[in-house]
Amino acid sequence: MKLTLAILAASTALAGAALAQDKITGFNIGILGGENAQDRITSNECYRKKIEDALGVPVKLFTPADYDGVIQGMLGGTIDMSWLGASAFAKIYLTDPTAVDLELTKENTNGLTGYYSIGFARKDSGITSLADAKGKTFAFADPNSTSGYLVPNFEIEKQVGEAADKYFSEVKFSGGHEQTIVGVANGAFQAGVSWADGTGNWEDGYNSGAFRKAADAGIVDMNEIVEIWRSSLIPEGPMVVRSALPADVKEKVTKITADLWETDPECAYGVAAGEAKDFVPVTLDAYQGIIELRKSQTN
Repeated sequence: MKLTLAILAASTALAGAALAQDKITGFNIGILGGENAQDRITSNECYRKKIEDALGVPVKLFTPADYDGVIQGMLGGTIDMSWLGASAFAKIYLTDPTAVDLELTKENTNGLTGYYSIGFARKDSGITSLADAKGKTFAFADPNSTSGYLVPNFEIEKQVGEAADKYFSEVKFSGGHEQTIVGVANGAFQAGVSWADGTGNWEDGYNSGAFRKAADAGIVDMNEIVEIWRSSLIPEGPMVVRSALPADVKEKVTKITADLWETDPECAYGVAAGEAKDFVPVTLDAYQGIIELRKSQTN
């Protein structure tokens, strides 16, 4: 009888431990670089609060200085969810394909789940094309940015027939999309790339993207800069959650996000960096091309 009771007590303890593992005491959201930390926090505060109310635990926003801070946080388990760029997701997937679950992506106002890397320069610089930018200083955003490095670096090299650091007089990493926009606008760089959905009006910064965020914030007058190059269509980055999270947590966070344009368009505008149509489900197929490109660039 004593042995039976001991076994029962042990089983109960193990069940209790398993139940405890299915509960969370906090939830951390990572936000990729691209604009200054305070603006990232302000844009996502409403989103943070909705998730906190739904989960019933403290929810914190983390704004690392570079993209890799979020990537390593997702891989290490210190960040629970994030909106990633496709290249950042590819790095996580190539490091550990089981680390995160793909949930949603952004559907733009034109119905596409894709956007563009946009090359640009000051209007008074006389640079209107990549040919004009040859021999000039050129800015990328971050080594882990899709539209701020991976895709434009590959496509520009293919287009001009030589590596970017040979074609331009100097190539620099600005640290983020906002920094590139500000750097080109104030003359620190003669040209650079940032991202936009490519729909709507240039003078507004298009409908969504880094230019729209910068224009909304009064950081740049879009009439003072010009588009000089555009990439092929890039898949919008995914919203991911850590695979190890309890299923109900993942479901709640995903539902809040999927419904955001219907329940709180103003909050959705901040999360989407501008106007969009919806947040919709996405699968690994959408990112196979970026995964292969990332793999080829790191071999």
